[in-house]
Amino acid sequence: MNNDCLGKSDLKSSRLIYGCMRIAGDQSSSDIDKGKQAVYSAIDVGYTHFDHADIYGGGGSEQLFGQLLQQSPHLRDNMVITSKASIRPKNDENAHAPTRYDFSKEYLLSSVEGSLGRLKIEQLDLFLLHRPDYLFDIHEVAETFTQLKVSGKVAHFGVSNFKPSQVAMLQSVLDLPLLVNQVEINIHNIDALNDGTLDQCQQHKISPIAWCPLGGVAYPAWGNTFSAADEQRIAIELSEQAQRYNCQPWQVILAWLLKHPAGIFPIVGSTNPERIIAAKHSLNLDYSREDWYRLLEARNGQTVP
Repeated sequence: MNNDCLGKSDLKSSRLIYGCMRIAGDQSSSDIDKGKQAVYSAIDVGYTHFDHADIYGGGGSEQLFGQLLQQSPHLRDNMVITSKASIRPKNDENAHAPTRYDFSKEYLLSSVEGSLGRLKIEQLDLFLLHRPDYLFDIHEVAETFTQLKVSGKVAHFGVSNFKPSQVAMLQSVLDLPLLVNQVEINIHNIDALNDGTLDQCQQHKISPIAWCPLGGVAYPAWGNTFSAADEQRIAIELSEQAQRYNCQPWQVILAWLLKHPAGIFPIVGSTNPERIIAAKHSLNLDYSREDWYRLLEARNGQTVP
């Protein structure tokens, strides 16, 4: 599988990232076995980057991954392991606590410790702020990142779901570059194309990571606003392109994302080994500019202005 450097670093990642959000399932023994098989399938076909968060499976996803690394410690040498933190669930401390975001130094440090413990590793290759905390103090975050870097517990840093202004604000007080911005990008949600996110990524060499890349095609998009007519137009265009490229419609969507010059890294989160393996085919499609715009036109229901 293709490997590219993340942001302004020499940290190399497979162009497709394996998303570990669902690997623990309902945490039954059968789902745990299924999750481990999914991870092994990803490793076998060339995924080197594995995306986690402290809240995935209530910590169960990181725990499963840690068990896998304990069983096969040599696998760690060829992996990029990312985790994220900031989303705190309701009632996690007391009955008064609502669902909230938290970039406080105390919470971020404890979250990293928790992730390292569950993953059974000594260092995260990449640590991301999961969702912007409305109350975050950029200087406190910078101090936290410095402490995590100096302690050796985190090698590199990035953000997730940040707007360009938030990226610029945080980067202004950091000595180290933010390597990535992980945001939702798919045929349904094209905000990153229009709000300056991908412009900023390309200008400052920040790697965009696309979560939910198949939203609106392989599964319902978050907050779906497509009408039946929208879905039909997209399905027709995808079917025609899939025939032309001799692939599946969802593989066309991955090729559509990969075409962008900002260098998008899509996250593949399936636990189906066949889907995990088949996603790799999108990397080999010689996808054209004309088909990229045809799909955009089908999505919008009109030509570009």
